[in-house]
Amino acid sequence: MPVDYNKTLNLPKTDFPMRAGLPTREPEMLKSIYEKQVYENMIKRNGDKPLYILHDGPPYANGNIHMGTAMNKILKDFIVKYKNMSGFNAPYVPGWDMHGLPTETAIAKDKNIDRSKLSVPEFRDKCRDFAMNFVNIHREQFKRLGCLGEWENPYLTIAPEFEAEQIRVFGEMYKNGLVYKGLRPVYWCPTDETALAEAEIEYSDDECNSIYVKFKVEDDLGRLGEYKDSAYFVIWTTTTWTLPGNLAVCLNPDFEYSLCRTAGGEVYILASELAGAVMKKAGCEEYEVVGRYKGSELELMKAKHPLYDRESLVIVGGHVTLEAGTGCVHTAPGFGVEDFEVGKKYPQLGVTVPVGPKGYMTKEALQFEGLYYADSNAVIEKQLEEDGLLLASEKLVHSYPHCWRCRKPIIYRATEQWFVSVDDIKDKTVEAVRRIKWTPAWGEERMVGMVRERANWCISRQRNWGVPIPMFYCEKCGEPTLDEKSVEKIAGIFAVQGSNAWFSLPAGELADEGMVCPVCGGRHFTKETDIMDVWFDSGTTHMGVLEARDNLRRPADLYLEGGDQYRGWFQSSLLTSIATKGDAPYKQVVSHGWVVDGEGKKMSKSLGNTLDPMEVVSKYGADLMRLWVASADYQVDVRVSEDIFKQLSDQYLKIRNTSRYILGNLDGYDPDEPVPFEAMDELDRWALGRLNQLIRKVGEGYSDFEFHRISHAIHNFCVVDMSNFYLDVIKDKLYCENKDSTPRRSAQTAIYTILSAMVRMLAPILTFTAEEIWQAMPHGKGENGESVFYNDLQKPNPLHDMSTGFEEKWDKLLAVRTDMNKALEAARAEKLIGKPLEAKAAISAKGDKYSFLTSVSDILPALFIVSGVEIKDGEDGIEIQKAEGEKCVRCWAFSQSVGSSKEHPELCERCASVVSEVC
Repeated sequence: MPVDYNKTLNLPKTDFPMRAGLPTREPEMLKSIYEKQVYENMIKRNGDKPLYILHDGPPYANGNIHMGTAMNKILKDFIVKYKNMSGFNAPYVPGWDMHGLPTETAIAKDKNIDRSKLSVPEFRDKCRDFAMNFVNIHREQFKRLGCLGEWENPYLTIAPEFEAEQIRVFGEMYKNGLVYKGLRPVYWCPTDETALAEAEIEYSDDECNSIYVKFKVEDDLGRLGEYKDSAYFVIWTTTTWTLPGNLAVCLNPDFEYSLCRTAGGEVYILASELAGAVMKKAGCEEYEVVGRYKGSELELMKAKHPLYDRESLVIVGGHVTLEAGTGCVHTAPGFGVEDFEVGKKYPQLGVTVPVGPKGYMTKEALQFEGLYYADSNAVIEKQLEEDGLLLASEKLVHSYPHCWRCRKPIIYRATEQWFVSVDDIKDKTVEAVRRIKWTPAWGEERMVGMVRERANWCISRQRNWGVPIPMFYCEKCGEPTLDEKSVEKIAGIFAVQGSNAWFSLPAGELADEGMVCPVCGGRHFTKETDIMDVWFDSGTTHMGVLEARDNLRRPADLYLEGGDQYRGWFQSSLLTSIATKGDAPYKQVVSHGWVVDGEGKKMSKSLGNTLDPMEVVSKYGADLMRLWVASADYQVDVRVSEDIFKQLSDQYLKIRNTSRYILGNLDGYDPDEPVPFEAMDELDRWALGRLNQLIRKVGEGYSDFEFHRISHAIHNFCVVDMSNFYLDVIKDKLYCENKDSTPRRSAQTAIYTILSAMVRMLAPILTFTAEEIWQAMPHGKGENGESVFYNDLQKPNPLHDMSTGFEEKWDKLLAVRTDMNKALEAARAEKLIGKPLEAKAAISAKGDKYSFLTSVSDILPALFIVSGVEIKDGEDGIEIQKAEGEKCVRCWAFSQSVGSSKEHPELCERCASVVSEVC
């Protein structure tokens, strides 16, 4: 009876599927991960290790997650898992930012809710329910992405205990003299009727009419002589609607100003360097300069307002530049920060704000009352033209601030607001920034510049859904006041009842009984109605979360968010921390870029180029999403598209199938009985040397948070070192040698060591796949088989390091193998051979190369996967010939020893010996 020699081969055996089926397999694994409490056990395992705190920046609980949110959370998960597998105890407490205008707007738009019939606490309850719904949605989406953390114990900025701590932070800053109420221009959204912080502003291009307006000189202080009655200061503005608020014309005291007389006799006062360009725009190219003055010489002259029967004072300020315009700056202290600041030097000016909170002109605007500010532009320009005071007008596209929530243009508007005096802590903040590690490195100078240039922080909002500003006003004199005992009393009430208590309890039950007005001694108070900026909420998490939880600490080791957070969370956290603690809340900051489409364009629903992360997961699986994040240099904008995911699928399958091949060849291998390194075959020792190099490269990538280096290194290792070479070469001894032979066990020892290390390196990135592989492989005493996350990342084994001579030897062999593969491919193309084992190779070489090849000739057939190799002394070259002998039906190699065994005449000598032992 003929022998079925296939049954004598050690063919791969594994239940690990070739097809990943991630969209269906991952949810099952996710259920198991949470049933086994993998996160909790991982943290418990690391309980005695040093803490590493990545503090989660809270996403806003409004709408489903998008690709940018997914990328951010996955990056954080990479780091948390890496730290937990590399000697640290790295808990991860996710958080959500819950207050804010978008939620109010959503409730106001809900047709099933009549806002007018709700009290403030009732309205706030609706907001709370809305935000909590999205917290629950986000939580499940983040979990589906494979992110581990304290999902059932997150931090929420609406939690009573958090709101209480926020009140204490505010109280501390107020006690330190850093919080004050004042009148100054702030970003104002007329659509949402509230002040905005700098971090809530986005810039977009808008088209407008820029106009040149004549202000007739009324009082020249006797300096213009014969030109007094025909002289005009000419201003330039792109915000025509602000002219009703004009109180002055500002010049630079050091600039030279020319009196430019036209053919018609009018004289225009312009900065000398800009005069020619302005006169050209005005169609007055024929003009005469009849006088020159320093700006300081014109100070305190008076001009007639072009719209009203009042004067505009001529003032001077260093902020006036020659970049554009006329050098004479229209100054409306109620509508501009620089205008307001320079106006304070001239107390006689005062401040007028003829635009109301909804953006409509007030009675102070006289004939323009009732017009929406944007609509007033054309009306004002028409009047100026009719009165002969419009010198020129032209269309202009300029970058203009917009509200980041409603996406509509905002205005500067002077109102009474609460501010944090950033000016008082700027130097200390900059010093702290210098001590922080920034990735990318340019983040340091970016933050320094933002801190140095920023105005005082407007923290009050005229809304209902937020933490109230805990201030009281004396009923007798109106003075705002707050004492330490009241702060603690309010915090205590909020800790139990939440901040709704501010809106439901009278002032007398919130303020300390002993509080008195510091001005008049009054004891009866009313409450502030404004709430705090949401950036103040999230900016205090270093106190309300890091310092409040026993398993965390302050400062955090790392904050990681998008680049927009330099003016957002990074900065608000830094400012509140410096203001209350005197130091930074974090040791390192990492920022990432935006997610853009495959062509590098910003993703937009209107362009139809967006991708829904959860749809991507349902189609490709979360591990493909995670591989996308790991494959990109996130420090710049990250491209995403269907084509990119298809390419990543190929990369993923190469890693998966390499792992599957190794798993199949570990059948019968006992990890506790490895072949000692010194007894292993040389090729297997080379493979472990390459693994050592990979471990170091991956370790550096993780340490630097450069995950693209990790994913590329592992992929290249699987393709170049493993599939294209090592695993291909050792296939013969894995399949054909005796199951328990030393050569086969040597190879199994190597591939087991490789897989064990590689799966751990992959675990932070390919969470589901790594866990699946880990469950499918055998484990020795030194490994915890329950979960890959209960094991540390593999460290380089010094024993496995290749000596310089050893590595050079194998580099030479690989170079010859590359030439051999080209020669074999050519022979196949010429139909000389089919498979490489049908070939015998004759290699010609001279000198040192000949000597080298002769010294390793015994391993060359296996290395090249041919049936014979002959070394000749001669000019470099490779000749492919038909192999000598007969084909062994078991190993498929050609050998003259086939037929030498009477029992197994179809086998070569090696295979006959193995089969005899097996049978």
